[in-house]
Amino acid sequence: MVYRHVLSVSFPGQGHINPSLQFAKRLIRLGVRVTFATSVFVLRQLITQFPTPDGMSFATFSDGYDDGYNGDDLDHYMNELKHHGSRTLCDFIVSSAKEGRTFSSLICATIVPWAAEVAREFHLPTALLWIQPATVFDIYYYYFNGYGDLIRRSSGSNDPLRTVELPGLPLLAARDFPSFLDASNKYRSVIPTLQEQLAGLEKESNPKILANTFDALEPEALRAIERFNLIAIGPLIPSAFLDGKDPLDTSYGGDLLQGSKDSIEWLNSKPESSVIYISFGSISVLSKQQLEEIARGLLNIGRPFLWVIRAKGTGEEEKEEHMLSCREELEHQGIIVPWCSQVEVLSHPSVGCFFSHCGWNSTTESLVSGVPMVAFPQWSDQQTNAKLIEDVWRTGVRVTANKDGIVDGHEIKRCLELVIGSGERGDEMRRNAKKWKELAREAAKEGDERVIK
Repeated sequence: MVYRHVLSVSFPGQGHINPSLQFAKRLIRLGVRVTFATSVFVLRQLITQFPTPDGMSFATFSDGYDDGYNGDDLDHYMNELKHHGSRTLCDFIVSSAKEGRTFSSLICATIVPWAAEVAREFHLPTALLWIQPATVFDIYYYYFNGYGDLIRRSSGSNDPLRTVELPGLPLLAARDFPSFLDASNKYRSVIPTLQEQLAGLEKESNPKILANTFDALEPEALRAIERFNLIAIGPLIPSAFLDGKDPLDTSYGGDLLQGSKDSIEWLNSKPESSVIYISFGSISVLSKQQLEEIARGLLNIGRPFLWVIRAKGTGEEEKEEHMLSCREELEHQGIIVPWCSQVEVLSHPSVGCFFSHCGWNSTTESLVSGVPMVAFPQWSDQQTNAKLIEDVWRTGVRVTANKDGIVDGHEIKRCLELVIGSGERGDEMRRNAKKWKELAREAAKEGDERVIK
């Protein structure tokens, strides 16, 4: 595959854009020109907050919602994205060629398989940037290639002891599979989209899959499928927090640039490894009851915390933190903020535990920072990530919900104490977290030849 001027196409979601931007910056450091393409609305926000590095330019495709998508119907959105995105991306490639700007290859991120189809029309070499763990890629591959019935039976099972053995992967129970494989999954378009993406790879004579992971972290998963060559090019986080090759690279882009000076100053006043950091990403919205249970668990444990609770929306809408009945008590113990620079917070020496939804970006940031986790997965790949955190890498524990699907305050306190407390299990998790931190940084220092080999 030739890298001279790469067109990188990302799904317009924050969790997809962050690693895609980091990979684009990695290519630029290797002397490759990159045009980064995402939706009109998202790029409009991105370019006002993200300083454009030398060697990068931006482009847009339409998703049918150029004034913003309200998040109501994902299946309809995916159809519109494919329809409008294919057409406008094709038009962009044609117009660029007429202006003398041709592309040598296209990098297609997860769940935009139509971009690879457009590339094939122009005979452009393509690579898939897989932004989730290699283990999750393998699960989807097996689901579409001979193990679908077995996985469906397991993911629909109520038996917590029932497990499935897939080649090269740890034993997986029902709650460990990506949520899109569950019979109750309401996002019907995701599985056909993933199937289309994997089917597109089958059309390639030498399919190239660039995985946001590193060799020591998932050695078996990276080599589990003989048909495909998964190349570990992660972890894709800002250079300043990983390899130091670009000390000015401290941000992703978009909202994640909005670091909180007050948060860092507050962390500076706390002892080493004493603070619980709580954040559930940019999509998940917890119920009032669940927020109250988290608050109760924090009050019961009595340790300082930094809790990110996003505003529900813009304008005059009530913020979620205003719903907390015990907010005044909480603020004597910790601070609640609407956002912060997560990778900067996790890198702070006072942070000793990350209470997280286990999105893959958050998980890799935690691993690179050496911070053990309490895993509270919500959807998508997060269940599988939680399994790896607890049972494979052994850097955290996973909460268990009650029969009503709520994780109560007692369970939250129990898990937090296990991770940040002085017991034997906490000591083991901290040792493991330190080990993975060192291995992640070693992977980054191995050089960038893995990217372009």
